[in-house]
Amino acid sequence: MSGTPDDDAHPRSHNVRNALVGLLVCCTLLAAVPAGAILYLEHRLSENVTRIPGVFDGLDDRPSRPTGPAGAALNVLVVGTDRRSDVPTTGSDARAASWVPGAQRSDALMILHIAADRRSAAIISIPRDTWVNVPGYGMHKINAAFSFAGPSLTIATVELLTDVRIDHLAVIDWSGFEALIDAVGGITVTVPATVTDSVHGITWAAGEHRLDGAQALDYVSQRHGLPLGDLDRIQRQQVVLRTVMQDALHQEMRKDPRMLYGFLDTVSQHLSLDSGWSTKQLVALVVSMRSFETANLRYLTMPVAGFGTEGAESVVYGARRQARGLWGAVIADEVEAWAARHQRRLTPATVS
Repeated sequence: MSGTPDDDAHPRSHNVRNALVGLLVCCTLLAAVPAGAILYLEHRLSENVTRIPGVFDGLDDRPSRPTGPAGAALNVLVVGTDRRSDVPTTGSDARAASWVPGAQRSDALMILHIAADRRSAAIISIPRDTWVNVPGYGMHKINAAFSFAGPSLTIATVELLTDVRIDHLAVIDWSGFEALIDAVGGITVTVPATVTDSVHGITWAAGEHRLDGAQALDYVSQRHGLPLGDLDRIQRQQVVLRTVMQDALHQEMRKDPRMLYGFLDTVSQHLSLDSGWSTKQLVALVVSMRSFETANLRYLTMPVAGFGTEGAESVVYGARRQARGLWGAVIADEVEAWAARHQRRLTPATVS
């Protein structure tokens, strides 16, 4: 097997974009705005968010829910799809099905872990090319599960891999990603060294770049021309998330509630959530996280052992021993302590 070994001396961690960025930002921002913002959020969630029915139906042999205080933590599986549809496939603006057999795989896959005390959270990304056992289909890349049988099989595959019980599901497509960036007026990213995306014909010169939604999508989509290919692309996606969370939204929306309300509309229109996640539960989560600060949001990735090929496919192999430690920390609601012991796995401020 070839590739970069995974150990705690390795300086990089690799992550993907967060489809629930809006929810987390709202949890942070609503602490500083009138109670009317929460009522508005409840109204827009009820009116705009699309529900995906039955995603947990028929799932057998699921991991047990943790006992004790850890049982109050929340694990949300966030899926970003790679279907190139001319119209939105998620949210209230959807004019095409969110899942068509064989039409798309999961392009972004992560577990959003919200601690039981609601004061910290972690985004834990799973590389889309991770070689895993897909229940009923055998060994495949993990992103194939969504193509084979949609959200339910994706949940089953992630639970089998991690032994983490998934509480809820959120899905977003590329249209939603662009809209989120445009809703905050764009973002600024830093490119440390000039790189060229040979597939899309784009050269990113070293220095700062101000990006709108379409440009941000180009930025997070590049893998050709980057030293570690798709894993560097994952890091870019994570940096965009952190920029939105800590810079554009956190600063500007506290100054302008109208911007917050507009953003709530945008988020709710582009999210599809499992039908078991009621609006009251979502609003209760927001209220419970009013003491949450973005500084307590950790960005992590599943430990990777290296890269190789299976047949004609390029794949990523998970580092089983290290991954068990991370997933065990999620189950025990001890991610903060785990991250403190593995600082080099946290996403750096500047990436390739």
